[in-house]
Amino acid sequence: MALPSLHRLKSRQDFQAVFREGIRRHGSYLTLRALRPSPSTTEPTKSSALSSSANSMDTAKSQVNQSNNCEYLPTRIGISVSTKVSKRAVIRNRIKRRIAAALQQLLPKISPGWRLVVVVKPTAAQQECVTQQFLQELEQLLVQAEVLNGHS
Repeated sequence: MALPSLHRLKSRQDFQAVFREGIRRHGSYLTLRALRPSPSTTEPTKSSALSSSANSMDTAKSQVNQSNNCEYLPTRIGISVSTKVSKRAVIRNRIKRRIAAALQQLLPKISPGWRLVVVVKPTAAQQECVTQQFLQELEQLLVQAEVLNGHS
C-alpha cells in the first residue's frame, strides 16, 4: 500500500534539506533522517520574497497565518533504497513497498509537520526481513527521534 500523495517527500530540495539539517537515528536495517517542523518550512518562495513593498503587508499576514498553521502541515516521508542494497530493482521495490506499508500503519501516530527520510541499509536485503520487523524498527527509530505523538 503506497503512502498518500500528501505525505510523500518528492523534491530534491526537500531530500537535501533533510540530509543537511535533519537528525539521524540508526537501526540494524534502517537509518532515519528527520527534520523538525519549524517556521522556516512555511517561508514564502523566492518569487514572493521579491515582490513589491505593497505586497509585503499581505506577505507578512500570510506568513503569520502559515506559522500558526505549522502544526497542521502534513508529515512528508521519503524512502531511499540504493543499489548497494541490491542490484535488482525487484528487490529494492519490494523493500520500499514493505516500508511504505509499515509507515502507513504508523502515520496516525506521527506528529504533523516533520520531514522524514528512511534510508535502507544493505542488511535489509540480506535478511529478507518481514514487514513486522520493519514496523518494529521504524517505530523504535521514530520514538528515538521524538517524532511520534506525545514524544515531541
